[in-house]
Amino acid sequence: MRLRGVSVVYSDYGFLSNKRGVIALTDVSLDVHRGDKLGIIGRNGAGKSTLMRVMAGVLSPNRGTVDYEGMSSALLSLNAGFDADLSGVHNVVMHGMLMGLSRKEAATRVDAVVEMSELGDAIHRRVSTYSSGMRARLCFSTAINLDPDVLLLDEVFSVGDGEFREKSRRIMLDRFAAGKAIVLVTHGVQMIRRVCNRAIWLDDGRIRAQGQVEDVVAAYQRSAS
Repeated sequence: MRLRGVSVVYSDYGFLSNKRGVIALTDVSLDVHRGDKLGIIGRNGAGKSTLMRVMAGVLSPNRGTVDYEGMSSALLSLNAGFDADLSGVHNVVMHGMLMGLSRKEAATRVDAVVEMSELGDAIHRRVSTYSSGMRARLCFSTAINLDPDVLLLDEVFSVGDGEFREKSRRIMLDRFAAGKAIVLVTHGVQMIRRVCNRAIWLDDGRIRAQGQVEDVVAAYQRSAS
């Protein structure tokens, strides 16, 4: 996956307004190769979730290009992507179909999602009844079992217990060791250190640093001190 000169502007203003709108990303360029484990860090409002939506193909940039190079991607976020009025089962099937699976093929992934997420019979309940930790389990387990080339995880590990986060880390490394890519947005710097081989620091919609994890994390932490 290759992004070049990507810029995104959100317009919150009326038709007759001469205001520019909200600049979310400015001239962002990056590459995600097969097998990459890329961490994205930055303060709230830095543009991380917008960047993930562009990488998933959910949002088209105002300027710049995105080349997916034949790679399928799945975006999992606690804030978007799951219909709270549908059951966990229906959400799994819906995401599978959005990735190009038939309804029957997507339905065959449900049992694996239930086993990995440990949701049990709750998988048949509406997602609106789930706790944030249960949503995180559903998000992660669905993404892993749909088996995309690029797994985009947006703050999925910001909730849930430590045991689940450790289990998820092991599964990610095992399942995505050969040829798969992970892009991880999280405020947990330790998770990025344990999982990722590259990192990007995003600030005010611009890339301030990218490269080796420790170098980028150090630059980010210096800015916050």
